[in-house]
Amino acid sequence: MTSTYIHGTDDDEQRRLSLMNDVLLNSAMLREMNLRGDERILDLGSGLGQFTRMMARSVPQGHVVGIEYSDEQLSAAKRLAANDGESSLVELRSGDALNLDLRDEWGTYDVAHTRFLLEHIPDPLRAVKSMVRAVKPGGRIVLADDDHAVLRVWPEPPGWMSLWDAYMLAYDRAGNDPHVGRRLVQLLHEAGAQPVRNTWVFFGGCAGMETFPILAANMAGVVRTARDTIIAQRLFDADAFDRVMADYREWSQRPDAALWFSVAWAEGIKR
Repeated sequence: MTSTYIHGTDDDEQRRLSLMNDVLLNSAMLREMNLRGDERILDLGSGLGQFTRMMARSVPQGHVVGIEYSDEQLSAAKRLAANDGESSLVELRSGDALNLDLRDEWGTYDVAHTRFLLEHIPDPLRAVKSMVRAVKPGGRIVLADDDHAVLRVWPEPPGWMSLWDAYMLAYDRAGNDPHVGRRLVQLLHEAGAQPVRNTWVFFGGCAGMETFPILAANMAGVVRTARDTIIAQRLFDADAFDRVMADYREWSQRPDAALWFSVAWAEGIKR
């Protein structure tokens, strides 16, 4: 079984991910981490590294290692860190969440964290088991991921939810799991950890909020970057796709536009 990242890795997609991280999510998710300042942290699927570095700034007496599979993402993460003068703040490594190689570091971490990774890999349980193995007894395993079915927009742009359903189906057919967020506690349990907490991290907003244009554009980007896959799988007509996206852009300018979405978040402890 394989999976395919359907959003691509071009410059526009990198900018979308960077804005989503910096503006919309990182501060809220850092609050949920409740770090004490001296932890040794493993960040699996560290992507562009912004949240990895944010965690590192919160553990001045600790150490953070980011593991990323994509060469493009890893190179961009190192470039962003260098641009911010933080090249030495975290240790960024190439690695595979499904074949994690920590050599003599197994069982040495206080926290293992992953975000927006499990939805993109064919065997998320295998990755979570590696995270449990990576931490000390009593160590924390933190999972954050999407359940795309929770999205709501109002007033609903014509055809938008039908297109969103097509996007989720394309996601599934590509070997990804658009609903993995609802499974996080189960994954912790099956991996041998003791689940201790779950919650939502709100990822929404409405017209009038400073961040709403970025939020609305991000959700459009999620679908737009999957256009070729959706159309190739004959889940949506190309002209209809473009009409829906045009209507969505008009909706995003409405003074009463509102969008609700949440990222699922769960924590377990190694027994």
